[in-house]
Amino acid sequence: MSRSMNNVAAHRRHKRVLKRTRGNYGARSRLYRTALETYQKGLQYAYRDRRNRKRVFRSLWIARISAAARLCGINYSTLMAGLKRANVALNRKELADIAARDFQSFTKLATLARGE
Repeated sequence: MSRSMNNVAAHRRHKRVLKRTRGNYGARSRLYRTALETYQKGLQYAYRDRRNRKRVFRSLWIARISAAARLCGINYSTLMAGLKRANVALNRKELADIAARDFQSFTKLATLARGE
């Protein structure tokens, strides 16, 4: 009985990995084993960073809101507590957008949060 080889499937698998690691430096895009390690590590980073992206954006929004609040003479925590007390249902993403694009409206929100 002749020896069974896995040439076609192995070649296809190697091509798939090497195609996905195109653009990496040196052996990371040319040698199968190194490319496979690079590819798997990249998938791990992608999985982790899909969660980290949410944290990063939230901290960015908070920084923008805080900076705008300080220009209005109020700090971030007082602003957020005041808006909650005033039943203003805006999330941090929307508040940061208002702070960046329409400062007059943000000033009105800050005075509302102060309770004036």
